[in-house]
Amino acid sequence: QLPWVAALFPCPKFIDDIRTYCIAVTDEASDRLFHSHGHTCRELFSLRMGKYGRIVDLVIWPSCHGDVEKIVLAAVKHNVCIIPFGGGTNVSGALICPQHEKRPIISLDMTEMEKILWIDEDNLTAHVEAGIIGQDLERKLEKKGYTSGHEPDSQEFSSLGGWVATRSSGMKKNVYGNIEDLVVLVRMVSPQGTVEKNCLGPRNSMGPDLQHLMLGSEGILGVITEVTIRIRPIPEVRRYGSIPFPLFEDGVKFMREVARQRCAPASIRLMDNWQFQMGVIMKPEGSYFTSLIDSIKKLYITKFKGFDLEKMCACTLMFEGTAEEVSTQERRIYDIAARFGGIAAGEENGRRGYLLTFSIAYIRDLAFDYGYLAESFETSVPWN
Repeated sequence: QLPWVAALFPCPKFIDDIRTYCIAVTDEASDRLFHSHGHTCRELFSLRMGKYGRIVDLVIWPSCHGDVEKIVLAAVKHNVCIIPFGGGTNVSGALICPQHEKRPIISLDMTEMEKILWIDEDNLTAHVEAGIIGQDLERKLEKKGYTSGHEPDSQEFSSLGGWVATRSSGMKKNVYGNIEDLVVLVRMVSPQGTVEKNCLGPRNSMGPDLQHLMLGSEGILGVITEVTIRIRPIPEVRRYGSIPFPLFEDGVKFMREVARQRCAPASIRLMDNWQFQMGVIMKPEGSYFTSLIDSIKKLYITKFKGFDLEKMCACTLMFEGTAEEVSTQERRIYDIAARFGGIAAGEENGRRGYLLTFSIAYIRDLAFDYGYLAESFETSVPWN
């Protein structure tokens, strides 16, 4: 049973204004609770313990940019707070309602705004509504022969608008860049009206770019409604790879050399020993023949190469491009790895290691049941 049946600060006049525009709205307790938390360890643990604080008073689903303009205008008129909501995977606390806020708080769920409005095949750009979920965006682009190349860990649930609002980074940033490299134009509704550039040129030098303020703004400046992004044709070849190293330090030296030579593939990730062992434990059981092959590989790594299973680490790779580009890049990467004691360990291990990244959040939630607390964040540090 949810104790929050009634809205803490009901706003009937605001609701009456919104309903004249036939915009979907609800004050159901379960919907309000769902829209009042992100995915940090603290938020999910509090939710499990039934000790959640204030939740939003109302949830609204706009279906187009015009709806958002009307909602924001009504919110200004009736002194109502707005928290934009995309996929709900936020890990910076942006969806938490301030405990001492005296005004009504509404959650603006953008997921009905999920259309690709147009694709410019000459300039390789697409104009997309901000509520589209990452995997749906890729699915729709793929039907047209394109990809955005942006693949954050949360792609299964996070939205395009959320990527912009949180200055998202993807696993294939080495080729496609981060979200700030993909964005051409952002359309945002602020309390003062719609904010957007009126030029789609690749670059201009006419003073400060307000668009940079929208990137990473976490919804405090306005509601992102539409985004123009760069797209690329689907790569001809996609191959995975894996490289075990005797020690984590050897793997770091390899990564540093790849960065120095500027030859990183689409994705390159180094797992420490704990994550490597977790990947081994989670490997699905195969046939007798598969188990036999795995035993032989383990024997080769430990007895002939002298790797210690309690100290070794592994690097997972994804290569994208033409067949010739991928083959050339593979040779270069594996040559560098050999200088630091790395051994090419096959495509299947690389594929499993790459996909393991998407399951980290599920593992974190499962660990709650066994008394473990964990968090999943991207961390950026200098080499020294």
